[in-house]
Amino acid sequence: MDDDARFALFAYWRTSATYRVRVALALKGLAASERVVDLDAGEQRSEAFLRINPLGAIPALIDREAGGDAPPITQSLAILEYLEDVHPAVPLLPSTPLGRARVRSLASMLVADTHPLIVPRVVKYLTGTAHLDADAIRAWRETWLTAGLQAFERRLAREAATGGFCHGDDVTMADICLASIKVMLPIFRIEVPDTPTVDRIFAACEAHPAFARAAPSRQVGAPS
Repeated sequence: MDDDARFALFAYWRTSATYRVRVALALKGLAASERVVDLDAGEQRSEAFLRINPLGAIPALIDREAGGDAPPITQSLAILEYLEDVHPAVPLLPSTPLGRARVRSLASMLVADTHPLIVPRVVKYLTGTAHLDADAIRAWRETWLTAGLQAFERRLAREAATGGFCHGDDVTMADICLASIKVMLPIFRIEVPDTPTVDRIFAACEAHPAFARAAPSRQVGAPS
């Protein structure tokens, strides 16, 4: 990555939240220098990183043009909104208030209601404190991923605003968030049935160069 890039991104190869930011940067043609935070080695709990994000979660984005006093931006949706504000070219949100609200609602279904239930710190609690074994963890993940994606499918299938992508025929934040969940399913060895609209839109995302560039398997640290 370019060390002279405007943005610095604290990242890890397989996280779906980091994937969202990589896709948005690629769509907008923006460069970021990535700084790997090795989640498997526990680097997110280091004193240095906790100064960047006290929650110990990635991604985090630093805008070097915002000045030395500007804090890092955490939370993937907040980062996407920030990129939209500072670089509106190739918009990630529709032009109408209702359209923008729908896209934000769809994105939140996955980012706020589904993804938080399967993040590493939740799984760590379930294994270490609740003493769930590997089969129970897999069932936990499958339950919530299935519930979230099938609910998402029902909305896409019944709402007239759905097009080639989640909202019309242009990529929006909703597609980025959908792809960020779908791209993780093979890693967890989980298949969610009965989601034909979701599967069709994800296939369109996978064929897009920005999504392909952000694929977890293509990132530094990914298994060969």
